[in-house]
Amino acid sequence: MTDQWTLPNGLRVVGEELPWLRTVSVGVWLHVGSMMEAENEGGLSHFLEHMAFKGTESRSTRQIAEETDAIGGQINAFTARDCTCFYTKVIDEDLPQALDLLSDLVLHPRFDPEELEKERGVILEEMAMDEDDPEDLVGELMAQAQFGDTPAGRPIAGTADRVSAYSREELRAFRAAHYAPSRCVVALSGRYDRKQTEVLISRFFGAWTDTADQAPVGAYQPMRGRRAAREKDIEQLHLTLGYPGYAYGAPENTAMVLLNTVYGSAMSSRLFQRVREELGMAYSIYSYPGAQEGFGTFHVYAGVSPKNAVRVLEEIDRERLRLLRDGLEDREFAEARKQLRIGYLMGLESPSSRMSANGRRVLILGKTRDHEEVLREIEEVTPADVMAAARFSLEAEPCLTAVGRGAEDLIGGCL
Repeated sequence: MTDQWTLPNGLRVVGEELPWLRTVSVGVWLHVGSMMEAENEGGLSHFLEHMAFKGTESRSTRQIAEETDAIGGQINAFTARDCTCFYTKVIDEDLPQALDLLSDLVLHPRFDPEELEKERGVILEEMAMDEDDPEDLVGELMAQAQFGDTPAGRPIAGTADRVSAYSREELRAFRAAHYAPSRCVVALSGRYDRKQTEVLISRFFGAWTDTADQAPVGAYQPMRGRRAAREKDIEQLHLTLGYPGYAYGAPENTAMVLLNTVYGSAMSSRLFQRVREELGMAYSIYSYPGAQEGFGTFHVYAGVSPKNAVRVLEEIDRERLRLLRDGLEDREFAEARKQLRIGYLMGLESPSSRMSANGRRVLILGKTRDHEEVLREIEEVTPADVMAAARFSLEAEPCLTAVGRGAEDLIGGCL
């Protein structure tokens, strides 16, 4: 059972006690990400996440590193389209130090000018690394193809030009506008004492005042039929097909996950068996849903030899049409539902997974879900539900993106 409470300043806390463990996972979830950024603010959420580790009002960069190592070396952060999260996993006796350090990173960054310039270079190197990863790059192209020049389509890290130009004052102003207790959730899962934890969170987060505006998050509909390509002198062509999906929290997502299992995510899935096992035309081929606040997507990815690209796209489309025409086999539906149930139960054995699920859900939807309710939904989903998800997604004209040699010719000539 999860336990929720709210501090007087509006900060929400969600905890799930697992007393048989010796560890506890903690996350500080902030309702700010790339989708809350104006056009001239692209990448500021990600830049702020980086700068939190570059010194606070009471800790130097080295002190942060040393304290992190002293409690297990597992403090990290990430920025997404709809949230930023600072998180750690520690043994239960180190929870006070972990909350102290996490709160300092979130609430008291120093923005030292010298460290800012260093981290600016680090972020630019991270962006260059992503540019060199064709699987990441083809995904970024797909976001642009499906959502254009909107917050949902822009890169989370921003552009090199903007990151190179941001000032210390712009970072401070963006933080003041978006970091606030009413836009924050502290999530815990594992072994902790409820009363002690309530005192600790009040001590470290209770004086935080709420001055931020409530930035709206748009509801976006993926565009259809758009294409984008990037020529790169690499061995493989990397391809992504993009369809609409369901928004985060939508009740249809259970059926969508089952569709994904049958169509492309599992080793026994139709795409894997046909394209990799039967034809031997791809090492990596898979599908995946993406559920964000306000919108969803469903993507198919394949990395192939340029000479096989057109054939692989034809085979992907043939499997799509076969699924829509003939529906699900009883066996594959039963197996997919069993896989989903097993995967969910295995995830419950990870306090980090529980913390992440609870933290994001309370941040965006305001409530958690009972585990028995989730398992009941898995058991109650029907083949008709999965086929409704398939028609919603796979009957739409897809967007197509490609990265590699011959990408532009392929985009201009296929489908």
